[in-house]
Amino acid sequence: MKRGSPFWRLLFLLAVLPTTGCLFRTRPVEETYSKAPLREASQTQLIDIINQQAERIHSLQATVDIDTSVGGVKKGHVTDYKEIRGYVLARQPAMLHMIGLLPIVRTTAFDMVSDGQQFRLWIPPKNRFVVGNSETRERNPDQPMENLRPQDVYEALLIQPIVSPEIAVRENGEEILHDAKGHRVLQEDYELIVFRKKGENEGVLTRKIVFSRVDLLPHRQYIYDDQGNLVTDARYADYKEHNAVNYPSRIEIFRPQEEYDITLNVLKLEINKPLKDEQFTLVQPPGAEVVHLDKPPQSSAAQAPISEVGK
Repeated sequence: MKRGSPFWRLLFLLAVLPTTGCLFRTRPVEETYSKAPLREASQTQLIDIINQQAERIHSLQATVDIDTSVGGVKKGHVTDYKEIRGYVLARQPAMLHMIGLLPIVRTTAFDMVSDGQQFRLWIPPKNRFVVGNSETRERNPDQPMENLRPQDVYEALLIQPIVSPEIAVRENGEEILHDAKGHRVLQEDYELIVFRKKGENEGVLTRKIVFSRVDLLPHRQYIYDDQGNLVTDARYADYKEHNAVNYPSRIEIFRPQEEYDITLNVLKLEINKPLKDEQFTLVQPPGAEVVHLDKPPQSSAAQAPISEVGK
């Protein structure tokens, strides 16, 4: 083989690289591991944490500040609504009442209720009253506020227990945090992958719950539809004790398909205060434009009178 061949040139290059350092360089790793002490938990213990928390909270009543963003890649732009004062009532098994007030004037921006099966949404600035089934997923790109669903908020506020036909598997993972100087820090976490059994040899991914290993509390929950699409990404932060129950003071609910993000900053919280059925009702205002999501569009003359709505 000739000394001028490509083989010999490559061999010479590899021999001198360690001394020249011209083509390769060593750089420091930007991410480091957190030095916070981590706690251990088994799969069974993590499931017990979720189930015991769900069992302890029968209802909640909260005063919140709401930050909302609507839009994204699909819409082409994002609109932010900052610091809307709000009030939230929730009661097991699936009842929710949430009110948002416009800044400064403090008039109602939206009023939304659900009994777990049917929901009603009143949007005074649009004079629209939306009625539908809690499972209705039809979206209106021209009216983003109408894409709010009480069930989505409820499932983020109260993490549901893991019970049959659901099964869970623990996975050891990592999450990216930031230190006081803004540097990226890796920290080990626990992740419960939750499936719903479907037949003997089939399962459907329903949720993934991420636990911080510093406090063994859920800090994130992913919720999926039956096709495995991510429908809710909920984050939980700043836990505080209320009536012997640890509950987050900041909850962010991101809905990627509808492209809206709601962050609830809890100002006041009461756990297990008795709530009455009438606190989860919403009467259609006179003169409102009614939108029935479960029915085909009708002319205003053909719509049911106010007294018949919801019967």
